[in-house]
Amino acid sequence: MRALIRLLRPHQYIKNGFVLLGLLFATQRDAATATHAALAFLAFCAMASAVYVLNDLLDAEADRQHPQKCRRPIASGQVRVPVAWCACVLLAGTALALGAAIGVAVPALLLTYLALNVAYSLYLKHVVILDVFVISAGFMLRILAGTVGIGIAPSQWLLLCGLMVTLFLGFAKRHAELMQLAAAGPRAGPGGACARPVLDDYSGVMLGQFIAVSAACTVLSYSLYTVSRDTIAVHGTANLIYTVPFVVYGIFRYLFLLHLRAQGNDTAHDLLTDRHLLLTAACWLAVTFGVLP
Repeated sequence: MRALIRLLRPHQYIKNGFVLLGLLFATQRDAATATHAALAFLAFCAMASAVYVLNDLLDAEADRQHPQKCRRPIASGQVRVPVAWCACVLLAGTALALGAAIGVAVPALLLTYLALNVAYSLYLKHVVILDVFVISAGFMLRILAGTVGIGIAPSQWLLLCGLMVTLFLGFAKRHAELMQLAAAGPRAGPGGACARPVLDDYSGVMLGQFIAVSAACTVLSYSLYTVSRDTIAVHGTANLIYTVPFVVYGIFRYLFLLHLRAQGNDTAHDLLTDRHLLLTAACWLAVTFGVLP
């Protein structure tokens, strides 16, 4: 049972917090909307776990050749393949059932998310740059599920900020993987196969530029959002600007962890284990709730 739970990667559910961003910045919050947002969050948790199981099933043979991934439940034999397939189907069905309780938009977004991840696992993860954009698209689908899916009009600023920050995290992850591969040697595994073949098309200098651009765009787009006339008119306050320092510090802290602590390979783990990031996120939420009417 412990191996099965580990297979579902519940610590990654923090990423589904993107589903709740629409509710956080909504002009009207009621019990029905909050309930629908919670159901959408749970639906994406179930579908994300189904995708993790599916990825491990498809990558089981390659994972067995990897010095770290060989310890994954399926690759190590702790979870049998038929059990994993049953879990995958059950989780996907649960996700669609939860989404259907809200309306037709959320199940459609969930199926799009599933199809996108299948395409990613089979081919798109090998296409340089596009691989990170596909990861970012998965987060954008979460944002849409928490806005369009539950009847909240998505802000263009919210979509832009979401795109920029997820590209930043995606390129940071590739940079962390590249550094990890360099530390272990140019090739990983007894067969000489690269741990992630797409890394052959990346370089540290190029990824550094991508990270710098996406980080700057994240700070700029979020800052412009807080001082936008539309934002001030919709929320009735100009005080959202006081949340900007937390966003800037969070990005700088993440860059520090990436370059000097050899982290960044698992965003969810980094956020949950770094006290600075946890405190920054808590302060950002507190100030955001405090300034919004």
